Amino acid sequence: MASTLKALTGNKSAALGAALCKPDLIAAYPITPQSSVVEILSAMANDGELDSDIVQVESEHSAMSIIQGASMSGGRTFTATSGNGLALMFEPYCRQSTLRLPTVMAIATREMQSPHTVFSGLQDAMSIRDGGWMMMFCENNQEILDMIIQGYRISENQDVLLPINVCYDGFYLSHLSERVEIPDQDMVTDFVKTFNLTHLAFDPENPMAVDPMTSGPRAMKYREDHLKSMQNAIKVINNVDKEFEDMFGRSYGGVVDTYLCDDAETVLVTMGATTGTVREAVDVARADGKKVGLLKVRFMRPFPVDRIAKVLSGKKGFAVVDRSVSFGWNTGMLYTEVQSAVSGATDIPHFSAIGGLGGADITLKHVLDCIERLENISDSSTEKLKTIWLD
Repeated sequence: MASTLKALTGNKSAALGAALCKPDLIAAYPITPQSSVVEILSAMANDGELDSDIVQVESEHSAMSIIQGASMSGGRTFTATSGNGLALMFEPYCRQSTLRLPTVMAIATREMQSPHTVFSGLQDAMSIRDGGWMMMFCENNQEILDMIIQGYRISENQDVLLPINVCYDGFYLSHLSERVEIPDQDMVTDFVKTFNLTHLAFDPENPMAVDPMTSGPRAMKYREDHLKSMQNAIKVINNVDKEFEDMFGRSYGGVVDTYLCDDAETVLVTMGATTGTVREAVDVARADGKKVGLLKVRFMRPFPVDRIAKVLSGKKGFAVVDRSVSFGWNTGMLYTEVQSAVSGATDIPHFSAIGGLGGADITLKHVLDCIERLENISDSSTEKLKTIWLD
């Protein structure tokens, strides 16, 4: 059962990954830079290549509401969005997770306006990171396709039962082509297995009230269970990655991935497509005798606190490279999460590096400048809670 090699955009990788998992229903509204995901899936259904119900909706709010109905009926579902569309669907987006309805949604990330822009950044996805969904970020187009497939196994696991976002950088990945290995359909079918919703399912013979007014004590119990399941997902994610490697030969490290961190004195922390540039910069710096490593955070939710603290413990310093901003902290959003993860576990100098907003490039020079700053970092408190801009 041989795989097929093709040059694919990130959006086509997402669409083919979804198609291989044979969703019962797909509902999505086109929005830049995600539009071609649903266009490709619609064309496949029209041409008889995909046996899924495609629902044409008038908005992203409607798309997620349709997804909910299909999920409650026990169906496997898929959707995709970006930017303002993600903001519009926020109400049913939160309801999907708190009703514990598995699904996979691709997010081709972009900036949130204003000033008006449709260009790349991680601000949209990062802004809704506490909507109760699992959330992972891809480095390249192969990872997009593979994580759509893994996403169903993770989301539908009985110890998890939470929806998942597979996020990737708009335009940098969504519209650019890379070599992608498309796995055999029979292997994917065997890997994702059959989905059976057990805790909630519409049945005309047994009508039920869904989401009734809920008292405080019971609501607290729901939230407690939700958080436990989110933490359960860490083990599930790592196990699914290993199973995927056994079947398809590719591993992504689970919730995080590392590159040359074992003997590193300093570490750059990244997420998404920027990781590729940072990986190249680490190679350049290593050739120059600088002991720097790379920590790639793959999952924003659940946040891999223990793994991150373990990797960064004992290092001389670290920097977090962000393509989003936290308005309340004057730093990047990933930085605030990483800083919280290491708080109490290690007390080493660190700083936030923000770049790539509104489609701007994070270049090799930008990253090498960060590495140089790390090489000269001191233990003084002035180096902590400091933000630099990569412009």
